[in-house]
Amino acid sequence: MSTSVIEPGTRLAGRYRLEERISDSGGSSLWKAIDEILARAVAVRTFDPEFPRIAEAVTSARSASRLNDPRLTQVFDADDSGESAYIVSEWVAGETLEGMLAKAPLEPGRAATLLYEASEAISAAHAAGLSHLCLTPRDLVWTTGGTVKILGVATDAVLCDRESDDSAAEDVRGLGRMLYAALTAHWPGDEDGSALPAAPASDGLPHAPRQVQAGISHAIDAIVCRCLGIGTGEPLASPADLAKALRGVPRTPLPLFAGLGNAPPAAPRQTPPRRPAAQSAPPQQPHRQPAPEPPAASHVPPPRARAQRHASPPPPPPVSATRTTPAHTHGGPKRPANRALMGVAAAALTVIVGLGAWALTGLVGDDKPKGGGPTDNAQTSAPPKPTVVKLTPQRPLPAELPMGGHTDGAISKNLASVVDGKPSGDWETQSYADADFGRYSKGLGVLLDMGKPVKVANVKVYSPVSGGVLQLRVGDSQSPTDLKRVGEQTPNGGEVAFAVNPQATGRFVLVWFTQLPGGPFKGRLGEIAVYGATG
Repeated sequence: MSTSVIEPGTRLAGRYRLEERISDSGGSSLWKAIDEILARAVAVRTFDPEFPRIAEAVTSARSASRLNDPRLTQVFDADDSGESAYIVSEWVAGETLEGMLAKAPLEPGRAATLLYEASEAISAAHAAGLSHLCLTPRDLVWTTGGTVKILGVATDAVLCDRESDDSAAEDVRGLGRMLYAALTAHWPGDEDGSALPAAPASDGLPHAPRQVQAGISHAIDAIVCRCLGIGTGEPLASPADLAKALRGVPRTPLPLFAGLGNAPPAAPRQTPPRRPAAQSAPPQQPHRQPAPEPPAASHVPPPRARAQRHASPPPPPPVSATRTTPAHTHGGPKRPANRALMGVAAAALTVIVGLGAWALTGLVGDDKPKGGGPTDNAQTSAPPKPTVVKLTPQRPLPAELPMGGHTDGAISKNLASVVDGKPSGDWETQSYADADFGRYSKGLGVLLDMGKPVKVANVKVYSPVSGGVLQLRVGDSQSPTDLKRVGEQTPNGGEVAFAVNPQATGRFVLVWFTQLPGGPFKGRLGEIAVYGATG
């Protein structure tokens, strides 16, 4: 079957239904598809029979499937034995770095954080003997779940027919170009790598980021220059070296939902007036600046000025007018008289304060006219906000959605360990042949019976595994399919946090694996902490 006759509705391997063609390039097509067995969206790449590197692409995909870093797109399936070769991988929803930069450059601390995560992910791939070689701003995605994802490790190099004698150096250059783009919203690479404006260059080298965009520190500017061979700094040799260098610069923590990519972009923003001036400035030395520059534009609203909190200090109390310098007699100081005067002054002050308190009480007493005046607003407190507290489950239950009558007896054991207050737990599934439970089940996990309907604000789950998909559902039924899905995360070997906004209401809270982590394919859970309010 050739790519030209594959159309929406086609099923591959009897389970992957192609829904929408995303792109065509170089003899292959990328599709959004549905895995009908697991009822989830996946990305499927199909090939024209004339594509010369089908076997290499499938082999590289199988190699990439062994990667377990959650920041690397997971490969689920790859096959070239039938009429149609295909590669099935994780469907990543979110916004690419290129999409973010179409609006404005990122704040330097946030750019450093994104590329630090990307560098660590690529470093993990290199440790497994794989590389990317084709990194562009289209390959870094800030997902709707608030995580970094790198697309195309191992497979993109085959699709683009790209090879390198020094893959580590090539990927450092790719990561450096992405960091340059994140800081300046200009692309310092080949024209076909990004739709962003080209970076200004001289003698074949891009200008240093500080010459293009204001507010970039010398430290992060120097890191970019070392990646791209700008200036005389010692080049960075590997993605691990780049991650180490970025670890030493200020980085801004990324919020769970960075306000990026969920809605289609509005009309393009007007270019900030100072950027053309920066681009047209004559080349300068990469690491010298004539004067401090204002901070770069940022997606993050500036913090409220502290002055606003104290803009209108209260007037001094009336009693302060009574404070005077101590009285003196015409002769030398007479201590007994002074003590007597101080006693009288203290008594007078007490009377004045008491009268003032009585007067204020009268203003807000029962005799106050209805409707009041300005004093009403000052004395009326805002309604208290609902308190979010840790909720105590009544009991944990095993949760499973079996296929073909198969059940996993292991998930009924050690249930109490997920609510005993200790991070590590003994709950685990059986070991399976693949991440899809060997096609015996669609999900395995723990269902917490809260005893009565509660409002769930967030859930923290400790899982000592990395990879796979952990899903959160809330509702009033014990059936997993009847509960509302409110979050999905990839475990990272520690605590995973689900922020539920708006809050979800229900008696039951389900935490389960819809896809198992690899090596071995087994799910494990520790403490599950539910926070919210009752009622």
